[in-house]
Amino acid sequence: MKKITKATYLKWYEDMLFWRKFEDKLAQVYIQQKVRGFLHLYNGQEAILAGALHAMDTEKDRMITAYRNHVQPIGLGVDPKRVMAELYGKGTGTSQGLGGSMHIFSKEHRFYGGHGIVGGQIPLGAGLAFADKYFKRDAVTLTFMGDGATRQGSLHETLTMAVNWNLPVVFCVENNGYAMGTSVARTAKSTDIWKLGNGYEMPCAPVDAMDPEKVAEALDEAITRARKGEGPTFLELKTYRYRGHSMSDAQHYRTKDEVAEYQKIDPITKVRSIIIDNKYATEDDIKKIDKRVKDKVKECEQFAEESAFPEKNVMYDVVYEQEDYPFLPHKL
Repeated sequence: MKKITKATYLKWYEDMLFWRKFEDKLAQVYIQQKVRGFLHLYNGQEAILAGALHAMDTEKDRMITAYRNHVQPIGLGVDPKRVMAELYGKGTGTSQGLGGSMHIFSKEHRFYGGHGIVGGQIPLGAGLAFADKYFKRDAVTLTFMGDGATRQGSLHETLTMAVNWNLPVVFCVENNGYAMGTSVARTAKSTDIWKLGNGYEMPCAPVDAMDPEKVAEALDEAITRARKGEGPTFLELKTYRYRGHSMSDAQHYRTKDEVAEYQKIDPITKVRSIIIDNKYATEDDIKKIDKRVKDKVKECEQFAEESAFPEKNVMYDVVYEQEDYPFLPHKL
């Protein structure tokens, strides 16, 4: 694994803080009805992405996930201004405003969504890995899903094929405790989701996903294994989300005290403490990072606010209704 250094921790702190503040701003403008529809925030789960990016080869590895998907493309290199514009429904967005919150996508940066169907991305992730193996690309696909998606039949069908075909894929369950508003304990006899891998003779393990270093170590091992042609791995990344399933979630299924307990092990606070304790940076240095993050979020908001909505004809240009549709050149 790439060495974890002072620079790594400083990058982790700035990246995770930006992702958190970026989504805090989204929550604010959602209440103002500038962002519409559903909005699923990643607050509390940032250590997963930070650790994953450290373990990946971002020049060739791929990532696919569900609809809690705003910060992953940013981490992979997509301009955050374009991500915010997409949520605003603006023409400068990643999909010209046509995808919205749940469907961020960037083939250029190897981020394959953003999928609204629970578990729908799981077979697609295995399909990307199959293509990589078929074309000998030496790439690995990280397929993320929530704990609720592990109850979908598509997961088990995909695990069967992935292990039989020895695909270069890592299945990552982001277990934040609640599938929408239902705890794992209420949906299965065993709360150890990672043990599902045992049924397919697939390497599997739980991971403390409130710590980016532990995530990086676990994913590095799984990615290395996949890249060597040794097949898939199934990991349960144990994390927690501080906000509801979506902005419309009243969160009656848990107490404020429970959320407060998990905030005591907040991954951003933990990384900040390591930076200070190891004298990687001073308090003044941290304040400069904080200001840089604040300014960057403001730039994203301003860009989204000032961007124009797409022309109405754009919607018609991507929807066809004629007999020779398969042979019609795409207008966009």
